[in-house]
Amino acid sequence: MSWLQALTARRRRIVQRSGRALIKASADLVSRQSLVAEKPVHDARDFPFLASIEENWETIDSELTILLRDRGRLPPFHKISPDQKYISKGESWKVFILYGFGVPSTRNCARCPETSRLLRSVPGLQSAWFSILAPRYHIPMHRGITKTVLRAHLGLRIPERRDDCFMQVGDCRLTWQPGKSVVFDDFYRHEVWNNTDDERIVLIFDFNRPMRPLGNLLNKLVMSGIKRTAYFRDAQRNLKDWDEQLESAVMTADRLMEELADRT
Repeated sequence: MSWLQALTARRRRIVQRSGRALIKASADLVSRQSLVAEKPVHDARDFPFLASIEENWETIDSELTILLRDRGRLPPFHKISPDQKYISKGESWKVFILYGFGVPSTRNCARCPETSRLLRSVPGLQSAWFSILAPRYHIPMHRGITKTVLRAHLGLRIPERRDDCFMQVGDCRLTWQPGKSVVFDDFYRHEVWNNTDDERIVLIFDFNRPMRPLGNLLNKLVMSGIKRTAYFRDAQRNLKDWDEQLESAVMTADRLMEELADRT
C-alpha cells in the first residue's frame, strides 16, 4: 500500500467514526421528532401504502424469477458495498439493487418495471433491493446507519420450516410469510438466521420515518451527508460496474441465442 492509499484509508476511517458518532448523537432527537412509536418492530398495518405492494407480491415474485435465471451473476452484498464485508461472506448473501439512498439504478429498475412502479408509491423511498440469503447462513448482529428511516421486508421465497428462518431485532423475533410485510427500525441491533436447506428471498426497502418538521430537516441533512461519503460513492461505482458487466453478458447471450436460432 502506497503512502497515498494509506492516507486515504486513514481519512476514511476518521470520517466513518465521526459520522457514526454524529448519527448516534442525533438518534435521541429523531426519537423525539418521530410520529411513530419508539420500538424495534412496527405493525405493517400502520403504513397503508404497503397494502398495494402486498396485493401485487406475485407480480414482484415473477420479476424475481427472471432475475434468478442469472443468479450466478448476481453479486454478493460486499461486492457492491465493501462496508458490508463483516456481515456478508463468500456468495451466501446476494443482492439486486434497485434504489440506493433515493437514487435509482436505471438499468436494474428497467429489468423490474412493475416492482419499480410499486416502489415509487412508497412515500420517502430511500433504498430497495432483493435480498437472497443462502441456506445455513447467519448474518451477524449489526445495525443500520441512521434512525431517520424505517425498513420493510416483503416476503417472497420463504423456507417451509419458517420457525428456523428468522430475524432478531432488539428483543423481538420476526419470521416471514410470502406476500406479507414486516416493518422494523434497523437502527436497533439485529441479526438473521437461515437454519434451513432453502433460500430465503425478500424485497427490502427503506422509507423515511414519519416525523415532525425538525426531524424531516435532520433527515435531509443526514441523507445529504451520506451521499458525500465513500460508503455511498463506493457502492454507487461498484453497482455501475456490475450493471455494465451484466448488460454485456445479457447482450452476448441474446446474440448467441439469435445465431443459434438462425442455424436451425
